[in-house]
Amino acid sequence: MTVWRLAIREIRHRKLSFLMGVISVTTAVACLVGAQTLLRADRVITEHVLQVKQTEVESAIAAKEESVKQAGAELEDAMRKHMKGLGFNILIIPKEQSRSEMLLNGMTATMPESYVDKLGQSRIVTINHLLPSVSQRVQWPEHEREVILIGTRGEVPIQHRGLKKPLLEEVSAGKMVVGYEIQTELDLKVGDTVTFQKQEFTISEVHPERGSTDDVTVWINLKQAQEMLGMQNLINAILALECDCAGDRISAIRAEIEAILPGTQVIEKFSQALARAEARAKAKETAETALTQEKESSQAMLLREEQGRNQLEQQHAVFAAVLVPLVLAGSAVTIFLLALANTRQRTEEIGILCAIGLQTRQIILVFLSKAAVIGIMGGLFGIGLGYWIGWSLGGLSGNSLDWQLLFAAGDLLTTIVAAPFLALAITGIASWVPALLAAQRDPAVVLQGG
Repeated sequence: MTVWRLAIREIRHRKLSFLMGVISVTTAVACLVGAQTLLRADRVITEHVLQVKQTEVESAIAAKEESVKQAGAELEDAMRKHMKGLGFNILIIPKEQSRSEMLLNGMTATMPESYVDKLGQSRIVTINHLLPSVSQRVQWPEHEREVILIGTRGEVPIQHRGLKKPLLEEVSAGKMVVGYEIQTELDLKVGDTVTFQKQEFTISEVHPERGSTDDVTVWINLKQAQEMLGMQNLINAILALECDCAGDRISAIRAEIEAILPGTQVIEKFSQALARAEARAKAKETAETALTQEKESSQAMLLREEQGRNQLEQQHAVFAAVLVPLVLAGSAVTIFLLALANTRQRTEEIGILCAIGLQTRQIILVFLSKAAVIGIMGGLFGIGLGYWIGWSLGGLSGNSLDWQLLFAAGDLLTTIVAAPFLALAITGIASWVPALLAAQRDPAVVLQGG
C-alpha cells in the first residue's frame, strides 16, 4: 500500500479532523490575503478620491477664475463709470498760459480750435473724451453780477477708438446750464428764459451744489460763447479724461500730447486722478483676493481629505499587523494539536504499520501528505475567501479598472502567489513534530499496550 493511499484513507477515516484543519488554514490565509487586499483597496480608493477631488478643485478654481475675472471686470467697469462722475481730470492749455494767472483771474491765453480735431484724428492712447472750451470771467449785465462763462461743444471722438458715451451732453445753441449759486440767487428753473449780454437763452439744466467754481458758472454753446468773447475759432483749453494706464500716467500723457500738439502744456487734477487710480487698484485687489481665498480653501480641503484617507489606511495597517500574525500563529497551533491528537489516536495502527515493515520515513510522509492536502486546500480556499472579503470591505466598484489598479503595485499578487506555499509551510511545520514522535515509537512496545 502506497503512502498516498494511506494518507487518503486517513483523510476519509477522520473527516472532522481534516475539515477542522482545512478551516484553520483557510482562516489564516483568508486573513492574510483579505488584509492585503483591503490595504491595497484603501490605497486605490485614496488615489481615486484625491484625483476626483483634485479635478473638482481645478474645475472650481477655473470657474472661480472666470467668475472673478467677470466680477472684477464688472466691478472695475462700475468703478470706472462711477469715477467718471468726478469729471475731466486732464487739462490741455496753451504753453504761454500762466498757471497762477489762470487760478487767480481765469484763462487768458488761447489756441486754435483745430487742435482738438487734430488730437481726435491722432493715434493717441493715453486720454479719452476730448472737450474743447472757452472760459472767462465776465459780467452778466442784466443781473449786475460776475459769473464764469464756459462755452462748450459736443465731445470730439478719438477716431481710432470709435464712439464712446460722452461724459457731458452738448449744450445746444440758445440753451444755458447754470450752477447752483446762480440758480438759487436768480430763482431759476428748467424752462425759464433769461437774457445774457442781450441774447436770450432757455435754461436746460441746473446743477446741484458742488462747492466749487461750478456753482457760479454758466455753460452755453461754444460758438455763441466765442462770438460773445470775440474768440472765433479759438479756445482756451481742451478737457480730457485719462485712460486706465499703469505706472507714471501723467508723464506718458504729457509726452504723447506734446508730440502731437507742440506749444501746449498738460495739467492733471491730482485728487480726481488719484481717486480713479485707487478705484481701479481696489477693483483689481478685490478680484485677486477672492481668487486667492478660493485657492487656499481648496488646497486646505484637499489636504484634509488626504490626511483623513491616510489616517484610515494607517488604522487598517495597524489592525492587520496585529491580527494576521495572531491568526497565523493560531492556525499553526491548531494544526499542531490536531496532528498530535491524530497520532495518539492511531498509535496501535502505527505500530502495526511499523511491524509489517513500513519505514519511519514512510510513516512521517503519511502525516505530512495529509498536512500538504490540508495546506493546499486551505490555501486555495483562503485566497478566494480573503480576496472576496477584502474587495467587499474595501468598497471597490467591481469594474475592470479597479481590478487593474488593485494589482498594479504587485504586492497583492505576490501575496496571493505566496499564500499556498505559506499554508504548506504552516501545516508541514505544525505536523512535523507529532509525525516524528509517532514514527519513532517502538512497535513492540506499542503492540504490547505500552
